[in-house]
This record gives sequence, C-alpha cells and structure tokens, in this order.
Amino acid sequence: MVLVRAAVENGQLIYSTHASIRMGERNIIKPEIEYVLETGHHEAKKDKFNVEFGSWDYAIKGKTVDNRNLRIIIALIHPNVLIVTAIDLGRGKK
Repeated sequence: MVLVRAAVENGQLIYSTHASIRMGERNIIKPEIEYVLETGHHEAKKDKFNVEFGSWDYAIKGKTVDNRNLRIIIALIHPNVLIVTAIDLGRGKK
C-alpha cells in the first residue's frame, strides 16, 4: 500500500480506458478513487493474475468521504499505478 499511496501523492495514477468508462457509468470521480487508494485496505482475496498482460491486478476497498463503498482494481507499473476499474459496491456491478 505504500507504493500506491506514494503514486497518489506524486500524481502517478494512470486511468485505463475501461476504468474511465466504468467511472462515468457509475458516477465515480477521480478524487474518490484517490481517497480510497489513500485510506482503503488491500483486499487480497480479490486479487487476480491477468494472463493477457502477465501481471497481477490488486483490489483496494474503502469508503469515500460521502460513505460510498468502492473497490478499485489496480495494476502496478512502476513507478505508476494503473487504475483498471472502479466498482461501487453499494450499487452492484454494471
């Protein structure tokens, strides 16, 4: 989580096209993503190996300032963090 928090602090977040689309559909904004990445916790049971890209996708779960429960899926591409997708756990998957 230290690497993720540092990436947020240093502006090293990259948003995938998929994440941007899902954020629009789910009304999730970048400051909410950043807040969850800074304050949330690693949800290891939701981590998956992405065979297509040969890397791990990690799940970060947390609440936003206005109490929305989000799961953010990320990939580490040193020194950046790729936002793969964002899920609003209170509204179900879309």
